[in-house]
Parts: sequence; structure tokens; C-alpha cells
Amino acid sequence: MIIKVLGSAAGGGFPQWNCNCSNCASARAGEPGFSPRTQSSLAVSANGTDWLLLNASPDLRQQINETPELGAVRSGSLRNTPIKAVVVTNADVDHIAGLINLREQQPLALYGSHRVLSTLAANSIFNVLSKDFVTRSDLPSDERVAVKGADCDLGLTVEAFDVPGKVALFLEDESRGPDFGTQKGDTIGLEITETATGKRFLYIPGCATIDAALAKRLEGAPLVFFDGTLFDDEEMIRQKLSQKTGKRMGHISISGPEGSISSFKNLNVDRKIFIHINNSNPILNDNSEERQAAEAAGWEVSHDGMEVRL
Repeated sequence: MIIKVLGSAAGGGFPQWNCNCSNCASARAGEPGFSPRTQSSLAVSANGTDWLLLNASPDLRQQINETPELGAVRSGSLRNTPIKAVVVTNADVDHIAGLINLREQQPLALYGSHRVLSTLAANSIFNVLSKDFVTRSDLPSDERVAVKGADCDLGLTVEAFDVPGKVALFLEDESRGPDFGTQKGDTIGLEITETATGKRFLYIPGCATIDAALAKRLEGAPLVFFDGTLFDDEEMIRQKLSQKTGKRMGHISISGPEGSISSFKNLNVDRKIFIHINNSNPILNDNSEERQAAEAAGWEVSHDGMEVRL
């Protein structure tokens, strides 16, 4: 199984278009140790020919152009694509906006929770993905589903599972209390398995906390791509970029007693990779103390173009 990191940053990318924080200014200036990143998405293939996208970021067109395996095949038909299916993990803009790039009457399969697919159905802009060409299939929780494209079986299964999180920002309703109207299926994680070999990995780009159920699922996993949005909960407030904590945004912090480094410590995960990294996060600086602390704890920091083979 081949896994390609198309984008490793959180919403807005890195550098963010209107941000002049220290990280973004350094990346924009081309300083050593600050690598630009597009918004988070993975591509997965069992055969190297047919591909499944995990989330569709607003940067998807750029990501396809920078990944030869995802471009139209020159010897193929007038309209063709190696991208056969997409799975979305939530309705955040940085994970669904790229679907609009996949218009042009191209046969595809789209998978997501009932909650997220209902959100797409309620927004007419996504009608550019014509139902005559793009099938939409609910992913039930805790069930393995064989992923099929319009013209092939991808040799992969996807199992969705509920993850502590928050409703997408544009769906927040403050009148509905401290959870802003969050419902089951607003945030899911994915377990991807290669049918022929049984090799698997977990993809969890958004997570508010690691509860007992999630810890049980993570235990002993061979590979996990995990939410690396913020290093600490008040990072954006301290940098005067926002008045929101990480918890308010539905994201766990990397550091601290309840953070991901501490929570993963005894879970015996073989390989741990941070993804969905916010522009404010000091681990984006290859030479920072925070980056060194994450790596010393056995974590890797994903970057665009990163490839993992299982």
C-alpha cells in the first residue's frame, strides 16, 4: 500500500495567505527550516494506479499537478483520472472545498458520514458533482466498507469510527450550547486496510481529545496520521492570531498532560505522524525546541510529498 501526503497543513495552508506570524513570515522569506505546506489530504493506493483521496482540500488542483501519479494518463481517453474515490472525515472547509475541483462530469465515488454527506447535499454548490457521475455513499460507524470507484475495486477497505470533535465552523450554532450543535458523525477517523495483505493505518486529522474508546482503537496500530494542529492550547491567543483555544476549535494539543504526546505514550503505536498542522505551530520550524521535543517522543512531522509504503 502506498500513502502519499498531498497536504500537511491545517486550514489556510502554510504560509497562510494573509498571515504575518513569525512562522509564515519565515516561510514566505524562504528561510531554512520552514517548508511551505498545502492543506491536509492523503492519497492511498493498493496498486499504484488507482487512487483513493482522504479529504479534498482547497489546494487539490495544485496537489494533483504536483503529484504525477494523480494526473490524467496521457495514453488514456480524452477525459480520465487515476483518482477513483474520495472519503471525507468532516465538513470543515479545508477538507471538502476541493471536491469542487473534481467536477467536469468525471465518474467518482464519494464516501462520508451521513452527517457530512447531508451537509454537502444541503449546499447546492456541490451539485457540480453531478449525481449522474458521482455516487455518494454513507459510511456506517465501525463497519468495514470495500472502496469501489466508478470502474474498479480499489483493493482497500475503509472503516469509519467516531472521534471526539466539533461541528464545522460554518455550521456552528451558539444557541445550541457549548457544543455548538455538534452531532454524531461531524468528526470521524478512518482505518484503511489493504485487502490483499491486511496492512492497515489510521487517519485522524481532527480530534478534540483521546477518550477511552479512541485509545483502545489506537493501541498497537502500525501507523497513525494524527491531528497536529496546535502545540499548546493557547498558542493562537498568545500569538494574537485568534481568541480561540485549541479546545474551542475541537483540536487536541500536542503538548501537556492531556496532549497527544502524553496520550500516545503507552499505546504502543509503531509509527506516529502529525498532520493538519496550523501555521502557528512551532513544530513547523525544523530547528525549534518544540520540533525536537516531538521527535524525541517518537513522532514525525508530515510534509507535502511525503510517501509511506506498507
